Amino acid sequence: MIRALNTAATGMQAQSFNLDVIANNLANADTTAFKNSRANFEDTYYEQVRLPGQEDSQGQRTAVGQSVGLGTRIQSTQLDFSQGALKATERPLDLAIEGPGFFQVQDNNRNQIVYTRAGNITRNAEGVLVIASADIGRLLEPSITIPQDATNISVSADGVVSVLQPGNPDLQQIGQLQLARFINPEGLIQLGDNLYSQSSASGTPIVANPGQDGMGTVQSGFLEQSNVEPVTELVGLIRTQRAFELASQAVQVADEALSLVANLRRF
Repeated sequence: MIRALNTAATGMQAQSFNLDVIANNLANADTTAFKNSRANFEDTYYEQVRLPGQEDSQGQRTAVGQSVGLGTRIQSTQLDFSQGALKATERPLDLAIEGPGFFQVQDNNRNQIVYTRAGNITRNAEGVLVIASADIGRLLEPSITIPQDATNISVSADGVVSVLQPGNPDLQQIGQLQLARFINPEGLIQLGDNLYSQSSASGTPIVANPGQDGMGTVQSGFLEQSNVEPVTELVGLIRTQRAFELASQAVQVADEALSLVANLRRF
């Protein structure tokens, strides 16, 4: 009975974790370039009462055995890096990556390069391109400075940044955007603030211009939207709620049975 109680409790714990993952996905349904996560489950250890293939009294080997599982647990949370829809903004420094790749960002607080697909880029007081943030001025890497007299900014699909300046009718190239991609992007560490950092699981970044070496292209005047599908998440929410309720009922039944056995032993 105690084993059944513990087994059912693992189901409640796992579904509670799954509920947190789904809630976070739904909360970020409107977050720029957010990538949803999925909780993966696995069964835990098994008590082997009788192994398959043992000999019976007649010397025949059994085809099956007897075992009982001890519950479930969360195996992993897996990021989904499928492309989000592109939303037109008509702002030249709003950049969306269509295909694989991340913008590189210098994070002075962590003293490292971090990565993002959220391309809401702006200029700081010196004209240097930064990721728009109310808390920290994170510089885009490699650094690009927009001249103060620039009257128009253009970013091509292959990441060339050009400007128009007074007295010159032609666009002048002032910088080149570069993207980074990873062999295993699902191994990146989620930092919050739309940022990721590399890990031993993701591998080292491969850096190249947009459209080269497997990189996606840059779409100026667009932002990538969250890839969360609210309807799918709501269906998952309902399934999780029902699974949690079933596990809770199993705990209740096991507890009642345990109490009944304890009372019977008194007689």
